[in-house]
Amino acid sequence: MRHLVPGIVLNSGTVIPQLGLGVWQATNAETEHAVRFALDEAGYRHIDTAAAYGNEEGVGRGISTSSVPREDIFITTKLWNSDHGYEPALKAFDASLARLGLDYIDLYMIHWPLQGDDRLLHTWDALGAIAESGRARAIGVCNFEPHHLQLLIDHGRALPAIDQVELHPHLAQRDIRNFCAEHGVAVESWSPLGGTSNSGWGKRSKPNTLLTEPIITRIGDRHGKSAAQVMIRWHLQNGLIVIPKSVHDSRIRENIDVFDFELDEQDLSEIDTLDSGIRVGAHPDQYQAGAR
Repeated sequence: MRHLVPGIVLNSGTVIPQLGLGVWQATNAETEHAVRFALDEAGYRHIDTAAAYGNEEGVGRGISTSSVPREDIFITTKLWNSDHGYEPALKAFDASLARLGLDYIDLYMIHWPLQGDDRLLHTWDALGAIAESGRARAIGVCNFEPHHLQLLIDHGRALPAIDQVELHPHLAQRDIRNFCAEHGVAVESWSPLGGTSNSGWGKRSKPNTLLTEPIITRIGDRHGKSAAQVMIRWHLQNGLIVIPKSVHDSRIRENIDVFDFELDEQDLSEIDTLDSGIRVGAHPDQYQAGAR
């Protein structure tokens, strides 16, 4: 079944499907199958990967073996921490293009801000040059706090099209969402379902409890939907871009089957009570993995 996923117009003029497939922690073989299935069988048109995931080749193979034209697919990949800096970022982008087997990327992102304002600005300038070349239709960032975005403003840089951050009912990220809304930056949610059942990492990490959270499961029962579908619908109705990860056919199909119901005001209010500020991943101001 094909689902009509709404698009969000980014500040670059690019339109991104609001719901996509994430492939973090998937092997190349798993990714190839998941991408092809998502495109051909489930109706996805948005795939999110990263150099650090080690599966860009699998994404490329999944695209090439699908029946969907390249121009109908929105592809995101990301610059890893070891490649920050102007020239390293340009080289890393070329390497990602080669691994994906593509001529252009729809969205290229800085994966983590790291520490060091000058290096971050040089890295962002490299992404700007890539966008000007036409090889990336839009550029964005991941895990940027408001002060990282303010740095770009203060130094006269254009703001990113998207800030992709950890975001789920336990971590609603209202400060980031408000800042981005004020400045025309779209917000995209990673670990939108709260992470996998044992994916806690970082100093304040915790395993996912959202998929069994009574408030969410009760809402799901009222609508005849799973907890995952309820949370995906929560992201969509909050105007967020959402990229749930799965390599299982049934879950890939289930995760996009969310356009035949809506959460009402009571549902949304109940879910809002779950915002505890607890992360699954690391805080951006502390994360330095892979940096040189």
